[in-house]
Amino acid sequence: MTAPADGKSPIEVLLVEDDPGDVLMTQEAFEEHKLRNRLTVVSDGAEALAYLRREGQYADAVAPDLILLDLNLPRRDGREVLEEIKKDEELRRIPVVVLTTSQADEDILRSYQLHANAYVTKPVDFERFISVVRQIDEFFVSVVKLPPRG
Repeated sequence: MTAPADGKSPIEVLLVEDDPGDVLMTQEAFEEHKLRNRLTVVSDGAEALAYLRREGQYADAVAPDLILLDLNLPRRDGREVLEEIKKDEELRRIPVVVLTTSQADEDILRSYQLHANAYVTKPVDFERFISVVRQIDEFFVSVVKLPPRG
């Protein structure tokens, strides 16, 4: 990829989200704010792990630079996915932001125990949701130095 004029290279973002409304809002946040980053969406935990491990239909998948992970997912729960990512020598370097509706202390504590890089509660208000996604993007593109792709 060629670096944009402002010197910031686009990043690959994997969104693991089963709610079509939240997927749409995240996609709109990327489009509305002209975020150059590429957003790939998978809708359950098993699919997320297949994507990350480049299995089956994902054999040619591009390794993400950032993962936005919902906790309440079908097939494989987000906590299980987070645990698998952080146990894997190749995947653990990828920052994982838990982006979920849960405000439960036990979910927050468990996510950080599993080495989540951040825990963000999804706002229900559309404008606030867009703002949160934009801030996550801004932080990981402009502030944080991400590891090179594996």
